[in-house]
Amino acid sequence: MLLIAPVSVLLFFIDGLGIGTRGPHNPLDRLDDAAPLAIFQDEPPIIPFKGLLATTDARLGVEGRPQSASGQTTILTGINAPATIGYHKQGFPNQVLLDIIREHSIFLQLKRAGVNAITFANTYTAKFFESRPRWISATTAAVEAAGVRFNTVDDLRNGRAVYHDFTNAMLIERDERVDLRTPEEAAEVLSKIVAAHKFTLYEYFVTDKIGHAQDHDAAGRVIQGLADFIRRLLAKLDLNNTTVVLTSDHGNIEDLSVRNHTLNFVPTIVWGEHREELAARIHNLADITPAIVEVLTRGTHADEQ
Repeated sequence: MLLIAPVSVLLFFIDGLGIGTRGPHNPLDRLDDAAPLAIFQDEPPIIPFKGLLATTDARLGVEGRPQSASGQTTILTGINAPATIGYHKQGFPNQVLLDIIREHSIFLQLKRAGVNAITFANTYTAKFFESRPRWISATTAAVEAAGVRFNTVDDLRNGRAVYHDFTNAMLIERDERVDLRTPEEAAEVLSKIVAAHKFTLYEYFVTDKIGHAQDHDAAGRVIQGLADFIRRLLAKLDLNNTTVVLTSDHGNIEDLSVRNHTLNFVPTIVWGEHREELAARIHNLADITPAIVEVLTRGTHADEQ
């Protein structure tokens, strides 16, 4: 029997998306029940494209509310960052977390294993390079440490990158000369990026910003647009040769009655090749990178029996 690693893996990271309850406090309750993100507590999920849900622990055995810096570090390395530093770190990674990322990021693990066709699909503006911020995100640290190329606005214009706001509306507000993209157009670009690489990371963090703002109208628009983007992306990917892993670092937007992050589990949804294997393996945020690395580095071998 031949065991063949998938042509590509997409890790689709959504900041601040937990599994909440139904009600007016939860903008996901406005979605069609068969939408990719319509997942609620105590209800069996109906996930299109044969997706499988792995209910995922973001608290990682550490008291307090899960936070972005430590949660994202855990997702991108497989190291339980909150347990390592003893607390959930908000905002941007501190030096200890940066050291973990720079040694153990999924990009580095894959490169060390000989998987070189890897990319971060997101776009960076010229301002980032001209006046590098003092604090950088976990994803930026992971990309930089592995020597992965940063995509620019020129890459976006030429269909080689997407922005964290996949519509480009936020870039246009910053006076960048780019065109608005529909979910369909953005999905077309991202699907081509995924097909050209063994591993792709895409990060979407508008959800966390909206959750903190407790803006119900904006949350409804954002969630609907995001669900549409994901559905159109899945329709364009060859799921016989691609694995898609969608996950989050903590809850937030699923409960707009509070401004803080929630204690809810987060959804990890797996589509495509190896979905049963990965969904069964992922129980907390530290399980994600090891599962992806194993799938991508397993290679092809023959079972002589």
